[in-house]
Amino acid sequence: MKQKLHETRYFLVATVTLAMLATFSLSGCEDRQIDSMWQTLKASFKDFFDSVKPDVLLLKGLTPGLSTLDDVRRQMGRPETERVLDDGSRRLEYPRGPEGLNTYMVDIGPNQRLVAITQVLSAANFAKIRLGMSEDEVRQLLGKPGQIAAFRLKKETVWSWKWLEGGVTQEAFFNVHFGPDGRVVTTSRSDVFRGH
Repeated sequence: MKQKLHETRYFLVATVTLAMLATFSLSGCEDRQIDSMWQTLKASFKDFFDSVKPDVLLLKGLTPGLSTLDDVRRQMGRPETERVLDDGSRRLEYPRGPEGLNTYMVDIGPNQRLVAITQVLSAANFAKIRLGMSEDEVRQLLGKPGQIAAFRLKKETVWSWKWLEGGVTQEAFFNVHFGPDGRVVTTSRSDVFRGH
């Protein structure tokens, strides 16, 4: 699945590149238009590379208390979500792929300095999920789920995150079950099945 996603992203970036090169050669673009297209292309490549670079490179050089919000954005790219809190601080969400094993929450203080980077797909964080929590409260804790499944007969929606459990099977899914009102009714764990 992850390989297919990377191939799809690569194909899209390559297609955009070829289309822009064709546009350059077939039309008498003004320098301004060419520069605008080039900036768009560079941004597309950066988003692509930020989404696939290893975590050690993603987090490289970021230091709590010293790094700024701009430093984080430059190094990690665009976040999946960015929440601005009442005190002016921010929380940026960086899930690592649709079913990656890590999701990073980056906390920025009111002074626009990095406070902490936390990998939130952990047993300690899963233990914070409580009955009655809303979907938004769960999303703030765990980030974007890798899978969402709706079970109409049970009147239940299940969000799932793949994580590095470290047990016999190493990887597992942590599942949060929501009732029809969008509130947590239970949590569960399931195995990651691999084809042979």
